[in-house]
Amino acid sequence: MAAQGTSSSPLSGTSATSTSPQELPSTTPLTSTAISESPRESKASSPSPQPQRASPEDPLPIAAFYGPLDAKNPLLASFEKEIRELLGFMKKKQVLATTAEEKHEFHRRCATSLFNIWTKYAPRLPDDYYNEKLLKVGDSLCQMKFHALSAKNICNYQLLCDADVNLQNKESVSQCLSILFSLRLIMEVALPQEHLCWIIFNGTIYIYTICRKLMIVGQIIIKMAINSIALEYLLWASMCMESSVSLLSVRYLTWRATLYTAVCQCYYDCQAGVHGEAFARRGLAKIDELRQLELMSSSQSQDESKRYFREATIKMAVMIFKRGVFESRRKVKTIFRPKIRLNLKEAQSLPWPRTITDRLLDEMFDNSASRFLAVLEALSDPNRRILQTGPVVSDEVELRDVVSELFIAGKELLIISSIGPSGTIGFPNTPLTERTNVISLDAAVKFIKLAFTYEEWGLFESLAMQLIYFLQRQDDPQSKQAEKDLTLLIAIEPLINLKKNKGLILPLDSYKEGESAQIYLKHLLSCMSVSLIILVHLLHNFCFQDVQPDKEIVVDMIMFLWQKCKLGIQKIIMSRNEYKKFTQKIHSNK
Repeated sequence: MAAQGTSSSPLSGTSATSTSPQELPSTTPLTSTAISESPRESKASSPSPQPQRASPEDPLPIAAFYGPLDAKNPLLASFEKEIRELLGFMKKKQVLATTAEEKHEFHRRCATSLFNIWTKYAPRLPDDYYNEKLLKVGDSLCQMKFHALSAKNICNYQLLCDADVNLQNKESVSQCLSILFSLRLIMEVALPQEHLCWIIFNGTIYIYTICRKLMIVGQIIIKMAINSIALEYLLWASMCMESSVSLLSVRYLTWRATLYTAVCQCYYDCQAGVHGEAFARRGLAKIDELRQLELMSSSQSQDESKRYFREATIKMAVMIFKRGVFESRRKVKTIFRPKIRLNLKEAQSLPWPRTITDRLLDEMFDNSASRFLAVLEALSDPNRRILQTGPVVSDEVELRDVVSELFIAGKELLIISSIGPSGTIGFPNTPLTERTNVISLDAAVKFIKLAFTYEEWGLFESLAMQLIYFLQRQDDPQSKQAEKDLTLLIAIEPLINLKKNKGLILPLDSYKEGESAQIYLKHLLSCMSVSLIILVHLLHNFCFQDVQPDKEIVVDMIMFLWQKCKLGIQKIIMSRNEYKKFTQKIHSNK
């Protein structure tokens, strides 16, 4: 949630009185002496005021007449109250003015009322107090303007998403870019003013939200261009967090690490992995600088601060591992000495660490949860959909070995974390970044889908069936959706894996071909025609339930089914045409 700004002025934080949109707080009429000359001129030409009683012909008494200039002074209290009510009214009612005429009238009334207040009280207030309040009220109005502009941009973005959920139209993408540009302008103006750091913080949240939306659901055709633009704004947001002294505290470290991670992912999406790793190392150095400052301070590091540093460090380490695990294994062209490859099937029976990838995970991370997160990030490819199955696209055998080693490591970590002695699986609700060996349900589902994508069919079937048993006993929507996703993938697997391959990774030891659920699936999916019918039946049932499966899986399966149906329709049309030709030929012969 975006932060709410707080002004240093005592005017902020007080609710406005209940007035209608067309009414403004009343002000006392101007006296004849107050109009005769400007407030500052009348004060400059008169000697230092002395407390005295006013007569009907004299101007109203100054603030010193009522006693000390503190909160109990009735004149100062009245002045503060009128300013507070007007500012509260403006903050509360400005959103009700929608048309251009209403906005103009609202601004005119507010400006007139504010001017009347200043004119009424200016001759009676001390110069220092007057100037200080004038600056604070101006600052409050400036903050209200910033907040209104930011809120307008976010409202426009929400309306845009309601009209075009997936941002498939070019106009939608253009409007998102215009909103991002407007947000950056607001932040540029507010950045030099440290007391407006909350505007900077909120702006980074808005920029991150819009950029992530563009990166995930933007048009495929212009995805690279969108990612490059999103990268520019995410970099800007990260630099703004570093430029504000107030936002450099440990309290905001988690959000800074999230922005750093988004920048790294954007680099990887733009096929600039070297820059993504470099930025992650830079972020790690920034985090270490803050840690050193915390150690140098008088206060001791608390448990909460340690958790912030740990979470931020893991995020950066994962981004470094994402590229480093592959680049460290690339074959050096200048060296002709052949490397001895490890037999991965035999290595799966060895104790941890068994491979180079296992040892790298041990060096960079200290528990199963963070290691599993690194495995997921290294295997994930945002440009590849779940049903776009196949091995990693590379001519280098070493890189294909890395992918296999990642799956071997992920399988072992999942067994250690989530599978008990009885062979059953369980997933407590614990974040991956906590110092624990517990892996979350969402991470396990993602790993199983990756096994499907990379055609590790044996690993996929064994893990999917184990997880379906667990999900059937859950009632939350997330578990129900995951169960439907895995059921659909199991249903379509025989249609994709026509050669009945099992893949390189061995299935779970507890997995048996004769399990009841597996027998049921084998019976239902005994042939191609039956498999198609079952898949269509599952899609039809799942899409009309309250909890629906992943949209990406549903769309890709519909396209898959259409390709199958299209071939059948073409055969039917071809046979009809041939039949007509045959009947015409017979008729001619007769």
